[in-house]
Amino acid sequence: MSIHSRRYDIDALRFLVFSLLIAYHTAMLYLDGAAFHMKSTYLTETLNFPMVFINRWRMEIVFLISGVSCAMMTQASRGAFLRRRLARLLLPLLFGVLLVVPVQPYCEGVSNGLVEPGYGQFLLHYFGGYAWPAGAFTGWKTSFTWNHLWYLVYLLLYTLVLAALQPLLAQARPLFTRLRGWRLLILPALPTLAATVFLKLRYPENHALLKDWYAHAIYFTMYLYGWWLGNDKGVWQELARLRWHALLLAPCAFAAYLGFDLVYSENLLTWASAGSWPMRDLYMWLAICAILGWSHTLLNRPFSWLPWARQAVFPWYILHQSAIVLLAFWLVPLRLGPVLEPLLILAGTVALCWLGTSLLISKVSWLRPCFGLPALPRQAVAADTALPAN
Repeated sequence: MSIHSRRYDIDALRFLVFSLLIAYHTAMLYLDGAAFHMKSTYLTETLNFPMVFINRWRMEIVFLISGVSCAMMTQASRGAFLRRRLARLLLPLLFGVLLVVPVQPYCEGVSNGLVEPGYGQFLLHYFGGYAWPAGAFTGWKTSFTWNHLWYLVYLLLYTLVLAALQPLLAQARPLFTRLRGWRLLILPALPTLAATVFLKLRYPENHALLKDWYAHAIYFTMYLYGWWLGNDKGVWQELARLRWHALLLAPCAFAAYLGFDLVYSENLLTWASAGSWPMRDLYMWLAICAILGWSHTLLNRPFSWLPWARQAVFPWYILHQSAIVLLAFWLVPLRLGPVLEPLLILAGTVALCWLGTSLLISKVSWLRPCFGLPALPRQAVAADTALPAN
């Protein structure tokens, strides 16, 4: 199989990882002590360890998968590559920021008692540079926010950097592709450890693009790893061979990381940081290696649900957090209980994403590019036939 043919495991893993965001962001409503746009009255600390277990690699693997996808496009000229990526990312970003995201600051501000009810009036103020009360909602200082769509902003930036530096990065590719055995499981964690040591405390992650140097160092490194991985068929066979090693070592690194972090917070520079930070980054990379190795072994086949998943993943990503926040805005005041409430929010979010994508976005030709999907071919629009695979 050519390394640039359809990678079923990457398609499947992309959908599964982005689907995890729905569960993760729903859980954020209930995690005590964690900032989110809405909070339930049923807060708990029992979610802390599972959330940390996921959080240490969830966005890193998203950027890595994006890098793998880009590797399959960079065989064309840099101009063609950039046009394709900008067309896929820029319009959904603008559409999402202008029409999908605003419901989140509205719900957040009304729930905080700092925004007057009335969505139409809110939008006039929101786009008019209104001076919001302090802490009205996330992004109140600029009267504008991209919230969860920060990923698309960062991905656009990294795509431009990759296109500009592609010849230089291609020359450095052998340094990565020669990694095999224990070197593959350990050495790629060293650059992220350097970023943690030198940038984490000085530039805390803010998703605001500017002065977010720690996040950029981590996420661009993972994006670059994905680009290198996507250009190396042999490394996938090695990841599959090492999948048991990574699966067994990752929990050990996580346990060691938690042990040091419980002594003192990882966000403070103490003697425990000398153990916490290396174990944090090692766990992150081992977890990703385990996921990639097992995915390549189990998911690299043409499942019947993959064409649908390829169509759904981008619209679901754009819609999901606004759906979660809106449903929480409606349901949290009803005090339905610590079981029924999260189940309704989770099920409702899935239903809104499913219905919005299947009944509207995928059917309307001009809407499809706004959510990262190719426009329907004319014959498909006329015949109203099944949608083409992405």
